[in-house]
Amino acid sequence: MTDALARSSSRIPEIDRLRGLVMVLMALDHMRDFLDADALRFNPTDLSHTYPILFFTRLVTHLCAPTFAFLAGCGAFLYGDRIKNSHALSQFLVSRGFWLIALDIFLVGPVFAGGNGKVELGTLWAIGCGLVALSALSRLRAEHVLIIGLVIVFGHDILDGVHASDLGVYGPWWRLLHERGDLPLGVPGSVVYPILPWIGVVALGYGFGQVFLRNEPVREGIIRVSGYCALLIFVVLRTMNLYGDPVPWTIQNDNLFSFLSFLNVSKYPPSLLYLMLTLGISALIMGPLTRMRAGFKKQAGEALAVFGRTPLLFYILHLYVGAAMGLVVAHIQGYSLQQISEFIQTKSVPESLGLGLLGAYAGWISVVLLLYPVCRRFDQFKQRRSDLWVLRYL
Repeated sequence: MTDALARSSSRIPEIDRLRGLVMVLMALDHMRDFLDADALRFNPTDLSHTYPILFFTRLVTHLCAPTFAFLAGCGAFLYGDRIKNSHALSQFLVSRGFWLIALDIFLVGPVFAGGNGKVELGTLWAIGCGLVALSALSRLRAEHVLIIGLVIVFGHDILDGVHASDLGVYGPWWRLLHERGDLPLGVPGSVVYPILPWIGVVALGYGFGQVFLRNEPVREGIIRVSGYCALLIFVVLRTMNLYGDPVPWTIQNDNLFSFLSFLNVSKYPPSLLYLMLTLGISALIMGPLTRMRAGFKKQAGEALAVFGRTPLLFYILHLYVGAAMGLVVAHIQGYSLQQISEFIQTKSVPESLGLGLLGAYAGWISVVLLLYPVCRRFDQFKQRRSDLWVLRYL
């Protein structure tokens, strides 16, 4: 979702392709929010209510936020390597970070808040805070930033036992860092993405960015081994049930749901096991994306790269188009705007609302096809008018 950083890494097609792929997957998750009323009734990973296809739909989209954050860090490193000016890089990162935070508060949050005036700090907030932190960390050697990222990612679960309710007046500020909950200073709204682990992921991406300076066979080998190592860490730690996620997996009534429990890791905040699972899978996906060089694969790769080079535009547009689709469907079904707002606030939703999970998939495909030509034209415009500084923020 960071266009200017995406342009800096455009010489490496698999980065844009992976970013584009997770953008498309993210749209599936959000169309499920807008068109499948089960999104309001229960958490899709709640094993007492969910069903396998819904669980795996949500699990696949778990790849999105960690990959966004990680690639934002990679892009920052590659941009810094290109301009060879640490001060300019730092200035760009801090301005870009605050721009994303502002977009999250004023454009993105209202969509998820249902127009109730509350502030919902989500994905762009987390990545924006990561870039602001990186504006300072980028003054260090990339190897040192990598170590800091690893320490945060592997160590932040130690803080799971610290709760805002135990910290008195400091509790609301703790929620900004590591615990989902209400905003400080009585501001209406909530922190959906506590920032500490996301800062770690952005820093990890920045340190890992050095790998993309290697020749293709070497970097592909490093990325593949890193992916396998991340998944091995996930399997070992998850099996032991000792560290890495605040919610242990348990034996369920059947083998399938026991497997779902094993995969059901925590996102808010993202646990170590959540990050190892998602980033490990993303790393292994990057290999096939690298080799999309001919025929249909090349065309598909370029289509993904279009979304990957225009992530911020796609992100904002798909939310508003998806929300509009949800409102139109609800209106056709006979529900008023006031009723819809009440459903969002109370989580009490009639079974007849929406189109169900199948309808959400249909809406997802429709949104992607609708926005592709828009993103392609904008991508072409950016390439023609690279002299316009304002495009760095669009």
